[in-house]
Amino acid sequence: MTLPRTSVARAFAPGHLTGVFRPEAGDRDPRARGSVGAGIVLELGAWAEARFTRGGRSILRVEGDGRDSWPISEDVARRLRPDAPGTLVVRLKHELPVGQGFGMSAAGALATALALASISGTPRSQAVQVAHLADLFGGGGLGGVAAILGGGLEVRRQPGVPPYGQVVHRAFRSALLVGVVGPTIPSPSVLRSRAALRRITKASHGWERLVKGPTTRTFFEVSERFTDRSGLASPRVTRTIAALRQRGAYACQAMFGQSFFALPRSTASRTACLEWLANEGDPTVEIRASTRGAHLVRLRSS
Repeated sequence: MTLPRTSVARAFAPGHLTGVFRPEAGDRDPRARGSVGAGIVLELGAWAEARFTRGGRSILRVEGDGRDSWPISEDVARRLRPDAPGTLVVRLKHELPVGQGFGMSAAGALATALALASISGTPRSQAVQVAHLADLFGGGGLGGVAAILGGGLEVRRQPGVPPYGQVVHRAFRSALLVGVVGPTIPSPSVLRSRAALRRITKASHGWERLVKGPTTRTFFEVSERFTDRSGLASPRVTRTIAALRQRGAYACQAMFGQSFFALPRSTASRTACLEWLANEGDPTVEIRASTRGAHLVRLRSS
C-alpha cells in the first residue's frame, strides 16, 4: 500500500499482576511458549504513540520515561516498521513502575505493536505475535502479552498467544491496594535461573484449581500460596504481606517486583491496611482491573 506523508497512531496496553504461573517453554514453536497461570489485568498500563514520516533515510527512535533505551519495544518497532524509507519515532509512557512486576515490558511491547500495525497495515494477530516473541526472548516475561489481550481476572490455560495459547477472562470489580517497597528485580535474572524456575514450578502446584473455578477467592488463595512457596519475595516484601494479611486482606507479591498487591476483605480491613502502609511510609495506590484489553486509540494520516 502507498503510505501517506505522515502517519500517527496511538495505542494502549494495560498492566498486569501475576498471581501464580508455571513456565511452559517446551514447544518448538515459540509462539506456543510462555506460561500457564493467572493474574489481574489493570486499568493503568503503557501508551505508545508512533509517528512515521515517509522519505529520506531510515531512522528509528524509541523514547520515553527518562531511560536510555527500551530494547523490547525497540525490537518490536524494528520488526513492524513500515516497509519504506522514512523516520519512525515511538514515544512510550508507562503509568506504573518498570521492573516491579506490573507487566510494563509486555504492555510497552504490545502498545508499540498495535500502533505500528495500524500504520503499516499489519494484521493484529501478527502484531500480537511479534510483541510476544520480543517479550519472551528479551527476558521481559513469559505470558504477559497473552494475558493483556483482555481485561479482568485472566487464567492462562495454555501457553502462548492466539491461536496457540488459550486465555479465559472473568470480570473483576474490586479495587486493589498496590505498592512498591524496594528496588527493582530484573526479570531476566529470575527467568534465566534454572534454580529459580524449578522453585517456581514446584510452587505453582495446584494452580489448576483456577481452571475449574476462576473466582476471586480461589485466585487469591492460590496466589498467596505461590508467593509463600516460590521464595522470590525479599524480607521487606514478606513483612509487608504478613502485616496486610494480619489486617484482614489477601496479599501477594507482584511477580517479580519488590512490590505487593492486596485485596482487603472489608471496609475495616481497608482502613487498617492503609493506615499501616502510611505509617510505614510505603506509597500505595488503589487500582481497579481493566474491563478490556490492549487496543488502538487513534490513527491519523496526512
